Amino acid sequence: MPYGILADVVLVIHFGFVVFVAVGGFIAWRYPLLLVAHVPAVGWALGIVTVGWPCPLTGVENDLRERAGSEAYEGGFVDRYLTGVLYPTEYERLVQALLAFIVITAYVGLALRWRRSPRRQASARDLSHPASQP
Repeated sequence: MPYGILADVVLVIHFGFVVFVAVGGFIAWRYPLLLVAHVPAVGWALGIVTVGWPCPLTGVENDLRERAGSEAYEGGFVDRYLTGVLYPTEYERLVQALLAFIVITAYVGLALRWRRSPRRQASARDLSHPASQP
């Protein structure tokens, strides 16, 4: 498979990762086991934004683009494909804050759903009634 096509596949995977970080918490409302992947993904994304950790997908994409005879790009995936394309550069911090708000909202909603779960409430009732104890 040509390197350019592989680089495009990595690009799609990278975009999927960004979308997953943004909305994966909401998907976890239906599929809670998804949190096993979502929590580390959010942590990694937070590290990229706040600490400047390198994203391995950017390195892989750049390597594949160079092997295909193209130039690697400077900066990260978000700088290259999202900032200035999907939203103006001057709104980068606002977009980051909005994404953080979306992720936090998803987790707050998840916690509220978990607390109100009929199965959880039934278990709590069973534990609180001495008659139900063996």
